[in-house]
Amino acid sequence: MRLLGLFVALVSISVSAVSSDLGAAESSVVKGADIASLKYDATLSEITYPFDVEHFTVESQGQSLDMAYMYLPSTGTKPVVVLLHGKNFNGAYWQQTARYLHQQGYGVLIPDQIGFGKSAKPTEYQYSFAALASHTKALMSSLDIKESIILGHSMGGMLASRFALLYPESTSKLLLVNPIGLENYLLYSQYKDVDFFYQQELKKTAKSIQAYQQKNYYAGQWSQRYAELTYFMIGQVQGPDKDTIAQVNALTYDMIFTQPVIDEFSHIKVPTRLILGTRDRTAPGRNWQKAGNTYELGRFDKLGERVVHTLQDGKLYQLSGLGHLPQVEDFERFKAVLTQALQ
Repeated sequence: MRLLGLFVALVSISVSAVSSDLGAAESSVVKGADIASLKYDATLSEITYPFDVEHFTVESQGQSLDMAYMYLPSTGTKPVVVLLHGKNFNGAYWQQTARYLHQQGYGVLIPDQIGFGKSAKPTEYQYSFAALASHTKALMSSLDIKESIILGHSMGGMLASRFALLYPESTSKLLLVNPIGLENYLLYSQYKDVDFFYQQELKKTAKSIQAYQQKNYYAGQWSQRYAELTYFMIGQVQGPDKDTIAQVNALTYDMIFTQPVIDEFSHIKVPTRLILGTRDRTAPGRNWQKAGNTYELGRFDKLGERVVHTLQDGKLYQLSGLGHLPQVEDFERFKAVLTQALQ
């Protein structure tokens, strides 16, 4: 087995140096693995997560769906923190955050949402943030978790917001880490059919996946750790279920564009804390904006101040110089702010 950062791939990966034009930093990233050999199925059965994976059956839309999750029960009296992953991630990337929280005495629940990670990937399914929130609530109920702190990153921030709106009695606090959806994208971008996203997904390669994240998440910087977070995606687009992955990814992209939460932020009743890396410029729809649009999408250095005033009980923590994944780029700085936000 070769350790792939947050995961362990139970496959033999040959060592080679692969050339590419992603930038000078790329050559130092691929020395440890033959990227072309990564081939994973839809539910990442060949990948081991950092904590024991359990399974919960979700009954939804006439289907019995398997929902994978990791759960670290509280070691004291502190509440459970539910960690909700982003679109280009799965629960495993929360490893460092989860370990820290658990060491502090918190319980930690880390689900892979339906359509992501090790969970089921139905293609005949109406994906919605409300549905994913209801699955998360059902999972919590099965574990006798009546109330928790809900923490969402990226797309998980949209889901966390919807959860807090639907289940305020189960949400003691809402924490959003560089969430997308702090603006209503269809006000500024053209609507695209699911077929458009499906075709875009089919074009993805190892090179394009890493290039996108290097440019958009890390401002051109790159490292082995950043690369390892892309391996599961690369393995899936090169694996036997790549068409299923493309279909599901297309359906969940549609969810992001057609189900905004920002216009309902004033209705969030629970204490809400925004943790934003201000260098972040992530903006779904930037490449197909409406003709004549002059509004600049993805300005996280401005969005925080704008959004926090719409919340009934909001507080903003800004991390200058960090981008879309502050918890990965500089965990020590993120940890200090997270600790404040939890208090």
